[in-house]
Amino acid sequence: MRASVIQIAVNEDESVEARRRRVTTLVREQAGADLVVLPELWTTGAFAYEEFGREAEPLEGPTYEAMAKAASDAGVWLHAGSIPERDPDGPLYNTSLVFSPSGDLAAAYRKIHRFGFDKGEAVLMGAGTELVTVRLPETTLGLSTCYDLRFPELFRGLVDAGAETLVVSAGWPERRRSHWTLLAQARAVENQSFLLACATAGTHAGVPQAGHSIVVDPWGEVLAQAGAGEEVLTVEFDPGKVATTREQFPALKDRLLGLQPPRRP
Repeated sequence: MRASVIQIAVNEDESVEARRRRVTTLVREQAGADLVVLPELWTTGAFAYEEFGREAEPLEGPTYEAMAKAASDAGVWLHAGSIPERDPDGPLYNTSLVFSPSGDLAAAYRKIHRFGFDKGEAVLMGAGTELVTVRLPETTLGLSTCYDLRFPELFRGLVDAGAETLVVSAGWPERRRSHWTLLAQARAVENQSFLLACATAGTHAGVPQAGHSIVVDPWGEVLAQAGAGEEVLTVEFDPGKVATTREQFPALKDRLLGLQPPRRP
């Protein structure tokens, strides 16, 4: 399976429309890949809180339309990162979109864990409530977004739902880059899954971004990692390695907690 992880910069001197056109071109250039992944909130910047309301769009808005066409043009499965989604009947959501090679929407995931500690995203956006997986011909994806990476129970829930390849779309700050790499490898190892984590480069509202998008195998080996700037990581991996790893080292079968209610004393 061939995947392209597109690490783009979200710079304040570029309009949303211009960035959308640029990203559309980048996706089309990945024709021949099986899966293409974009970062979190690349239309606005994950820390540009004041832009969320101004640039929010309905689920089937301009980004949806552009990414659906780009997926179809390239003939790829496209995790189109996330957008600030405006629900007509509720709050804003940080919503990821996945399109099939025909341009159809395969899944939408509303970010469950909102970052900000009672500020920023945590108060401006609503929380998702559902785990989301997507079945591809080669593997089953489990979807997550940025701050979700710090919550292992979410990923274990995705594995229980059949996920074999975990995808993290993020706008992660540079000052905590060491956590980014550490947690990406930990989530891959503990769930015996491939993990593809796509981050942004550049600066969002004065917050330097970590970049360093990363692809990790089920043993925690880093198959590819980007630098700090704009970059496209292209990596080939064998999805069958997940089943092999889980058979050779069946740690998931030894789970005792979380599988049944605790016994009363």
